[in-house]
Amino acid sequence: MSSESVNVYDAKTRLSSLLSQVEGGAEIVISRNGRPIARLVPYQPDRVPRRPGLWKGRVTIAADFDQFGDADDRDWYGA
Repeated sequence: MSSESVNVYDAKTRLSSLLSQVEGGAEIVISRNGRPIARLVPYQPDRVPRRPGLWKGRVTIAADFDQFGDADDRDWYGA
């Protein structure tokens, strides 16, 4: 992975070009007055995409899961 350092002004004027470099795997360090303040890196999703049916056959839902009876009323509201 290649790394380049640019100042804030250059980053503003060359943003499209810098983004193209990042798409190619580069890492860009953005500096102000010679001090690094930010890093421009390729986006990586936080989690894997969902797959429908992953829990099929592993989870069962009770037939009365959506029934709200008197006992539930007392548990929830203390009545």
